[in-house]
Amino acid sequence: MRTHQSGEPPVTAERSAGGVLSRLRAVDWGDWTAAFEHARSRALLMREYLRRSAQWARHYGAESVWPFFDIAEHVDDSVCLSPDVASELDAFLRGGIGPYPVERTVAGAVRWAELRCQERTDLPDLPDPYEPLLALYERGGGFHVDQAIDLNGVSLPRWDLGTAIAAPPFLTTATATLDALDSGAKGRVTYFALVDEGFPRERPLGLMRRRVVGREPVTRDESFGRNLRWEPTDYFGLYARGHNDTDHVEIPEIEAAAFIDRVILRIGPSRSS
Repeated sequence: MRTHQSGEPPVTAERSAGGVLSRLRAVDWGDWTAAFEHARSRALLMREYLRRSAQWARHYGAESVWPFFDIAEHVDDSVCLSPDVASELDAFLRGGIGPYPVERTVAGAVRWAELRCQERTDLPDLPDPYEPLLALYERGGGFHVDQAIDLNGVSLPRWDLGTAIAAPPFLTTATATLDALDSGAKGRVTYFALVDEGFPRERPLGLMRRRVVGREPVTRDESFGRNLRWEPTDYFGLYARGHNDTDHVEIPEIEAAAFIDRVILRIGPSRSS
């Protein structure tokens, strides 16, 4: 019997319905400062939630209620929480954590955890739909939906289902990686991979970013070092003067996140503290 979906960790107390509810109750739902500081990672996490939930919606014919819905309800509407967890969830939702899409996905995440604990063998091999959204909530609370999805610091367009499914995956919810993406990321940010023989774009030699800050733009060039911090670099100036043979290529933020994730896994997040 399959005990959990492919690529997912096994069900633990933290990932049980009660454990997920505890995570949600620990969120500061009014922390706009955290939302602004984590705007970049929260945008990536919301895009990944939309991608994953769109896959589940298409599989179970729930396109009409996507994107902010209770997925467990469409997998098996007989899923029930224990009386204690159900009572705690109801009390939590009555506390006013945010608009209906937030409440709906909070309840959905708790019920999803209950469904997963059943160790079902009939679930499709799709990624956990709610984990990116849980990480988003923990990094600055909820969101509002109008003409766009407002994350209190950045807004995202309301994708259609096909666009969401076709979006490139954002495969990490690791706190250290998300923190590195957000660290000092003020202004307009462009990422570059250092490439050389034996170090293609997919496995680059290093990672840099260029930030353009302020109304009278100031350019700041930084590299991601082995101490897991962004530090000033003169690479681009040296390259322009022909003093640097290592080349570079512009990459999207998701590829930058993948590089950071690999470095942190190799060196260890404790180095960033």
